[in-house]
Amino acid sequence: MRGASVAARWAGLTLAVLSVAACATPSEHGPPPPGFPQPEAPPPRPAPPEPPRRMPVAELPGWASDDLDAAFAAWKATCHVAKAPATAELCARARAVRETGSGVGRAFLEAFFEAEAAPGEGVLTAYFAPIYPARRSPDAEFSAPVRPRPADLRVENGAVLRVLANGAAEPYPERAAIEAQAAEAPLAWMRPEELFFLQVQGSGLLVFEDGRRMKALYAAHNGRPFVGIANPMRDRGLLPGNNTSGDAIRQWLAANRGPAADEIMRLNPRYAFFRLAPDDSRPPVGAANVPLPAGRAIAVDPAFHAYGELAWIDGQAPLLAGAFPSYRRLVATLDTGGAIRGEVRADLYLGEGEAAGVEAGRVRHTLRLWRLVPKP
Repeated sequence: MRGASVAARWAGLTLAVLSVAACATPSEHGPPPPGFPQPEAPPPRPAPPEPPRRMPVAELPGWASDDLDAAFAAWKATCHVAKAPATAELCARARAVRETGSGVGRAFLEAFFEAEAAPGEGVLTAYFAPIYPARRSPDAEFSAPVRPRPADLRVENGAVLRVLANGAAEPYPERAAIEAQAAEAPLAWMRPEELFFLQVQGSGLLVFEDGRRMKALYAAHNGRPFVGIANPMRDRGLLPGNNTSGDAIRQWLAANRGPAADEIMRLNPRYAFFRLAPDDSRPPVGAANVPLPAGRAIAVDPAFHAYGELAWIDGQAPLLAGAFPSYRRLVATLDTGGAIRGEVRADLYLGEGEAAGVEAGRVRHTLRLWRLVPKP
């Protein structure tokens, strides 16, 4: 009862105060007199962004035409790298599927996944694992050393540094300065333009004069930004605008081997170092530390994508001569690269060898991308 009495008194006091306030003299802070600027109303708050719209995977452009059983098998072999709990759970369930044959992969994907569009459009390119001849000793043709990771290279908080004799450190030199120095303990010798492309691709297979094959695996880089040379070559009139493919660039560099080609290649200040390993006949390993399935793996920007995700790519409107008109397929996010930046940006791995290299060099398509996410 005491509580009720206090509440009643509080209500009465509040009513009295409100009544007095209603009869009080108006505040002297009234509206400003004419001629003075009126106070502006605060701008309306922007509406919160709408969550990405999801759709059935069967409605994706080109879904019905893809070999989803092959894509499902490739994903099963690599999905263990996925960290998201829902995706990891579906990976375990997929690996438990023992049935094979037509329609098994399609049925699983349509039952457990839906598609979520990434915003806007971006760029699809492609890469490959090159196979190049190499020599144990240099000659006039094979004059570019494959350099191992230098002993003076150190990485601190993401910065690539060169440690000097006095213990001080400075940013690691650019390509031109590195190439001006004698190579210490070179791993092999290559044609200059082919070494350049090996550095762009990140790894490859070397075949020596005795037939021995060794994998050249990425070991480090000098921390400088990657700069593509296709546009500068086009702007200088060295290549036509619609034929700046990798194959066209390589042919020009080979035909102009020496100071002219060196000048062009040094427009890209990034320089990669390698290590050699025996050829085990397995596909190259990407940043997710699993072998890359040809045609079913993409390199992405890890700021926007986790490794082991499934994605649907729709690459259209090729910009380079001789390219396939479109790339519509299911892929997994298993790698990254220095030039891969942004949410709608992908580099499609196409396999090993010359044919894959020719195709990869012609891929520059407008890209739309969807993530495949587990159904709730």
